[in-house]
Amino acid sequence: MSTSLYTTRRVKNILAMAFSILATAIGLFFLVWILWETLSQGLAGLKPQLFTKITAYREEGGLANAMVGSLILNVLGILIATPIGVAAGTWLAEYSRRSRLGPTIRFLNDILLSAPSIVLGLFVYTIVVLPSKYLTNGDVTFSGLAGGIALALIALPVIVRTTDEMLRLVPGTLREAALSLGVPQWKLTMQILVRSARSGIVTGVLLALARISGETAPLLFTAFGNNFMTFNPLDKMPSLPQIIYEYTKDPSPDINTLAWAGAFVLTMFVLALSLIARFAFSRSKVSHD
Repeated sequence: MSTSLYTTRRVKNILAMAFSILATAIGLFFLVWILWETLSQGLAGLKPQLFTKITAYREEGGLANAMVGSLILNVLGILIATPIGVAAGTWLAEYSRRSRLGPTIRFLNDILLSAPSIVLGLFVYTIVVLPSKYLTNGDVTFSGLAGGIALALIALPVIVRTTDEMLRLVPGTLREAALSLGVPQWKLTMQILVRSARSGIVTGVLLALARISGETAPLLFTAFGNNFMTFNPLDKMPSLPQIIYEYTKDPSPDINTLAWAGAFVLTMFVLALSLIARFAFSRSKVSHD
């Protein structure tokens, strides 16, 4: 009977390992396929002018203004979402344990995490873009600031969830040891717990940045787009995903090539962020023995 049980377990182990390897191979196949397709289609557009000229020149131009606009929008979104997300995640992990509000906020955060980005874009359009138009007599309508707020709403639940999970992974003995020495709760949270979970929190911020980097729909209702270089967050601001979306619909093959080149640059940026986040998370596994 023991031999039969051992054989059954061995067969199950082999099947599970085979399915795991197959799933990994399928994922890697599609990743390489996407990278190869974007590189092969956009290779002709990967020229110096892609990074130095603006989209106003059309076929003779590049994507410099879109890249700068995306950088500004992403930085705005992360600057808004990070302090709020880290504070909310810290409260959920350390101060909501005896409160009924904690599970409710976690549930609402999960809903926001899975909400369609276009809905968030419409929400920001309603509460930011339209009031700005009326308050400024049309001087400020669509803007980079509105786009940054929309991206912040997308990044916020990711940062809240990651911060909450990372702080809850810190061993309880660390809390007990600090409290037994008379350390105040606020100092325990800020100087011990947050420091212990710092790498995991940074990983969450990087993953949130990787997610908002490719968003198009919310920016169509907030930042709108611009064919010229602008650094003013109150102006209409271009973004790389929005330009790619517009260029893919153009009948010109040269414009389509620029769209593929932009897609490759964006894909490599997101891939680099994911690798950095993976490296940061691997360094966060510190023993607390």
